[in-house]
Amino acid sequence: MANKKNAGFLAVIALLMVGGITGGILLSRGSGDKTDPNAHYTYEEAEKQLDKKLKNIKVSNISPRKATIEINSGNVAEELPEIDKYPLSVTGRGAVNLEIFSSTEKSSSGTDGWLNEIAEDFNRSGYTVDGKTASVSVRPIASGAAVDYLISGKYVPELYSPSNELWGEMVASQGVKTTMIEERIAGNTAGILVSKSTHKKLEEKYGKVDISTIVTATVDSEIAMGYTNPYASSTGLNFLVSALEEFDSKDILSQTATQQFQAFQKNVPFVAYTTLQMRDAAKNGVLDAFIMEYQGYYNATELRGDYEFIPFGVRHDSPMYALGNLDSDEMDVAKAFTKFCLSAESQKKAKQYGFNYLDEYKSEAWNLTGNQLESAQKLWKTEKDAGSPVMAVFIADVSGSMGGVPLANLQTSLINASQYINATNYIGLVSYSSDVSVNLPIGKFDINQRSYFTGAVQDLSASGNTCTYDAVLVGLDMLRKEQKKVEEETGQKVKPLLFVLSDGATNEGNSLNAIKPIVEGMQVPCYSICYNENLGELETLSGINEAACIKADSDDVVYNLKSLFNAQM
Repeated sequence: MANKKNAGFLAVIALLMVGGITGGILLSRGSGDKTDPNAHYTYEEAEKQLDKKLKNIKVSNISPRKATIEINSGNVAEELPEIDKYPLSVTGRGAVNLEIFSSTEKSSSGTDGWLNEIAEDFNRSGYTVDGKTASVSVRPIASGAAVDYLISGKYVPELYSPSNELWGEMVASQGVKTTMIEERIAGNTAGILVSKSTHKKLEEKYGKVDISTIVTATVDSEIAMGYTNPYASSTGLNFLVSALEEFDSKDILSQTATQQFQAFQKNVPFVAYTTLQMRDAAKNGVLDAFIMEYQGYYNATELRGDYEFIPFGVRHDSPMYALGNLDSDEMDVAKAFTKFCLSAESQKKAKQYGFNYLDEYKSEAWNLTGNQLESAQKLWKTEKDAGSPVMAVFIADVSGSMGGVPLANLQTSLINASQYINATNYIGLVSYSSDVSVNLPIGKFDINQRSYFTGAVQDLSASGNTCTYDAVLVGLDMLRKEQKKVEEETGQKVKPLLFVLSDGATNEGNSLNAIKPIVEGMQVPCYSICYNENLGELETLSGINEAACIKADSDDVVYNLKSLFNAQM
């Protein structure tokens, strides 16, 4: 009996010892998580905390190799996902059925679903042509993406209804046959939302508040302005052209316009990837003014009490175009549906959805060609950073769960999309699994660096656990050191960014809560590209400093990265 008791006692002691050792290991590995996630650090305080955490992170340096790169190899049709990525919101089943590419503010869901309701009404109306039933299908698609499908020829429907006529001009200039059926099916206006306190300040100084005074105030550092990517957004493109017109109405591409645009951009904290990102920045006090269509403003009741709406540019009246060579029956249905949209009942519904207000506002009469509009986009791409280079570190998840298709997609998307990064910017690459590796030190993204970048991405392989936030800290360390060096050498202010590409949650190293105050204090936006339906913590990481989180499914990741790089790189 005594032996049994002793054996039991020893077993309990052994369990306690194992538990103590295990607990000690866990406490040791979690020691980086003692940071208060609600703390707010200055930049200097964040640096000190970063240095402390870096002491416990193992970092390997991998010698990059050069790889062959293809210059200007981008093929828009190949980059675009299959059209099913943008599912129909209304499916017509008539013998003669026309598909409409529609801007999303009138063909999505809820308060953005006016055209869907009208299309369903039309499809139930029993309209026939030559004894055949007629119907329409509606495909909601962002304006910039629609233009890419049309110009590349990858997918061309019968009808096209963008937010404004600028896109119609661009499509026509690229050889797509467009026939205007109606200039307006639902009245709308682009506008600048100005906080009431800012509006009062501008009114006191300038007498009235309009696009001219807002642009002037931005150039003079009186307000911080935000807008969306003019390659993707109707309101963004409209604003870009409006600003250039303010700078030089005779030639929006002149040296004067370019120089003034650079001065303007210095007081634009960022160009938003999405409207939601821009709205969140305004809500957090980063922006004094930002752009939005009136229909969206009308339905965002929480904004109306805090912001004044200032209309600008061309109207967003949703023109309707026929595309290509429609036969007589198809043109009959196109005109019949457009007439149906203009009926008293349909227009009454449009008003309920927030359209057909501010009819007193008249469109600017610029008469710009599609080629001029495309050139304005290119000017924006090269000049949007106002002479300040972007410095970015790409942080690639190479944990075991990324093996196979996810890693192959990450490699292909990074290499293909890298051609949309300006050569004046600075790029580095970090990868991580259980540990962190520096695959490519930061360097100017000339042909030489791009070759090394391509080789480093091609050589990535997957295994191990996932220490995402350790890798983020290493990326921040690389940025701060190289940023200081470049700024001292060139006298230019550098804009630092992180891009995190991952498929899932962290299971090793520092937690998000442990690094959150450091990321916030160092004020580096962390854009994330998630190879998983569940965005989870990556969305939170991106929200710390007003960045965006993108779902990157296998068939659209290149196109998503292209859009993101156009906006930020």
